[in-house]
Amino acid sequence: MTLSRDRWAELALHPVRIRILRAVAGTRLTTHDLVALLPDIPQATLYRHVATLVKAGLVEVVEERKVRGALERVYALPAGGATLDAAALATATPEDHARYFTAFVSSLLSEFSRYLTRGRIDFAADGAGYQQVVLHLTDAELARFAADLNQVIGPLLGNKPGGDRAPRLLATILLPADQPAATDDTTPEPPERPEGSGASEGIA
Repeated sequence: MTLSRDRWAELALHPVRIRILRAVAGTRLTTHDLVALLPDIPQATLYRHVATLVKAGLVEVVEERKVRGALERVYALPAGGATLDAAALATATPEDHARYFTAFVSSLLSEFSRYLTRGRIDFAADGAGYQQVVLHLTDAELARFAADLNQVIGPLLGNKPGGDRAPRLLATILLPADQPAATDDTTPEPPERPEGSGASEGIA
């Protein structure tokens, strides 16, 4: 199913639906699994949003099975994923991107707030962190960096949940940085580490 940018944004950029799509990404889950993974969302609300995503084609029913006399559905993302394709992103307006990025950042704030409500917070032990750095790269170096990063992350995306594995959220943002303002001093100062950058051991 092909959706317009506006329709996709209306359906996907909802805080609860973002969490459902993230939970289903790379795996197959029943509604029972989703209830266990998202216990703070009322079941009726969760079921309603799952049904909306299925109707829109952003989530698919990949299996149906009988469990104690009831029909249990298994959900997964469609083969094309639940994101806009490259052509749609290429034609998105600045206003479109502002909406998409606002939803992205809002979802991160929501996830981080949930993390902070845990009884015990240990950034080093949890492998948590946040920081930003500026990389000075040529186009060729940027392409190699992206390829190397994909080579590291790609195999991990196939990991199935369960066992000793814990879900870990990795979010990436790559933006062109403004050039520093020119000064009379020909010796540039080294960049300062951003304040409040979190644990240095954490994920960038």
